[in-house]
Amino acid sequence: MEKTFIPNSYEEWRHCITVECRLELTESFISERIAALQNPRDYSTKKFIQLYGQHHLQKVLGWFEQAKH
Repeated sequence: MEKTFIPNSYEEWRHCITVECRLELTESFISERIAALQNPRDYSTKKFIQLYGQHHLQKVLGWFEQAKH
């Protein structure tokens, strides 16, 4: 069984996004993800909260905000 890695810091999260997932943290991507994660009716946000909890959601939102600067 494969272990799931859940980042605990901005640096770990950024590495996961940019290196492991090979996604660019563009302004539009960041804005879209923040909007989705702030929408409690969004399906992916509901699943995220189910899997990782509200506390981790707040950390990830903060990391997206940090990535904007």
